[in-house]
Amino acid sequence: MNKKKSFLEFISEKRFIHILISILLGFLVGAIFLAIMGLSVGAAYGRLISSVTSLKGFSYVIVYSIPYILTGLSVAFSFKTGVFNIGCEGQFVVGSMAAACVGILAGGVPKILLIPLCFLAAMLAGAIWGIIVGFLKTKWGINEVLSMIMFNWVAFYLSNYIAGFPAIHSDGTAEATKNISENASTLLSKGVIDSLGLCPTANWGILVAIAATVLAWFIIEKTTLGYELKAVGSNKFAAEYGGISVNRSILTALGISGALAGLGGALQLMGMGSRISIFSSQEGFGFAGIVVALIGCSNPFGALIAGIFYGALTFGGSKLNLVGAPTQLINVIVGTVVFFIAISIIFTRLRFLKKKPKPKVPDKKPAEEKGKEAASE
Repeated sequence: MNKKKSFLEFISEKRFIHILISILLGFLVGAIFLAIMGLSVGAAYGRLISSVTSLKGFSYVIVYSIPYILTGLSVAFSFKTGVFNIGCEGQFVVGSMAAACVGILAGGVPKILLIPLCFLAAMLAGAIWGIIVGFLKTKWGINEVLSMIMFNWVAFYLSNYIAGFPAIHSDGTAEATKNISENASTLLSKGVIDSLGLCPTANWGILVAIAATVLAWFIIEKTTLGYELKAVGSNKFAAEYGGISVNRSILTALGISGALAGLGGALQLMGMGSRISIFSSQEGFGFAGIVVALIGCSNPFGALIAGIFYGALTFGGSKLNLVGAPTQLINVIVGTVVFFIAISIIFTRLRFLKKKPKPKVPDKKPAEEKGKEAASE
């Protein structure tokens, strides 16, 4: 007979409820900080909500969220297969630079061909960047976390180096690449943007992000490859005993994960940046992808929703200074959310808070006394 679960037991077992609680706690901590600074919590959060709920504001949210969706998807995919892809930042950077090079050097190619070429170049660059780290791990046992961190910096300086090439560097005084060809842009036409009242950088990259989400989910859940990757992630020794090549699975997972991150770099360039500035510091899209994957429970569709949520926080947070609130408040909220997600095991303990029924005390009267009491009655 199935025992009916209590409310606390239900909460303790649902991962998405743990995420929602963590988000609420994040906003609660943000409210406390606002109150300590003597600022209006209602005004700050009201501004945050109003800035992302208008049509133009929401179009900004979508534009901001596209790279976060792809990097979150990249990290979520690797998490599912037991690999921690902390090198998403570097894969994002090399992907965007590969797309920039194709978009600049092959600018005369028709739009219908140039855009897919930019996507393919970015995905190939990101995949190679991930596979190199996978090769170092599988061939010589080099820790992938350390090598990925190093490769993030290699990508950073490599991008700056390529941006200085005469054929790539801006013809003006700007420390940046040339603008990519209009044939490589994913921006909506000015007429469509004006007629719908969207933001100036509105583009159709979100459709690519959604397609990538569906494809990643299909690979993980509906293919033999996905089954093998999840098996390696669950228990690589059991998977190897079952005839699955662990090394090949690691390389495949990092290749696909890197391709997704590289595609995110291309979408950011082709839909919003149009050129790549010479970096003075890492932009952080890849590291934000780790947060998005955590909020999204390492699920492809969860990463899609979490990416939009993160984009809303990023854009809405930039408007907080209009009511006197610091824009850094968003970092406090996000940091708190990640903290509570990281310790979300505490939520699984909620089921132990319910009151336990008192045990029945056995009647210790001797059998003879019970018999006398029964006779007297």
